[in-house]
Amino acid sequence: MGKLGGFKMFKKFLKRKEALTWKVPFKGTIKPITEAPDPVFAQKIMGDGFCIDPEEGAMFSPVKGVVSSIFPTKHAIGITSENENEIILHVGVDTVNLNGEGFELYVSEGDTVNAGDKILEVDIERIKDKVPSLTTVVAITNIGEKTVELSKFGAVTEGESITLTLV
Repeated sequence: MGKLGGFKMFKKFLKRKEALTWKVPFKGTIKPITEAPDPVFAQKIMGDGFCIDPEEGAMFSPVKGVVSSIFPTKHAIGITSENENEIILHVGVDTVNLNGEGFELYVSEGDTVNAGDKILEVDIERIKDKVPSLTTVVAITNIGEKTVELSKFGAVTEGESITLTLV
């Protein structure tokens, strides 16, 4: 096989789709990540995924994996999934300024979690008037040039299965 043929096969390999089945982390409304109120996420600078407007405060892990990071202010949690996807769950805009107020953790760094395990409780009533938005971003930060296609937008219930296709 000539060099050009090998390059075409390599490009085809890079373009292959990968379907991931996740659990919805919050009861609420799922929207495209491009609608996130934080431009860093909306412009996909931190990766691709989706955002969700939470209706209830219980947050559940979308995947099986290991809790890889927790911001000291508890508003963001990183999980490395079984298939090595690095995922960030980032609650709201300017929630870092609350210094942990209204957030109760149920996990620690290094904990193994299953999809659907409760990882955080957000006291929505306590903090909703203290921040511009509670829209939560769920993004894969290590997918390079790939993009995420989501199987569903609109109303969802925590624990409901959704499919993310990496293209």
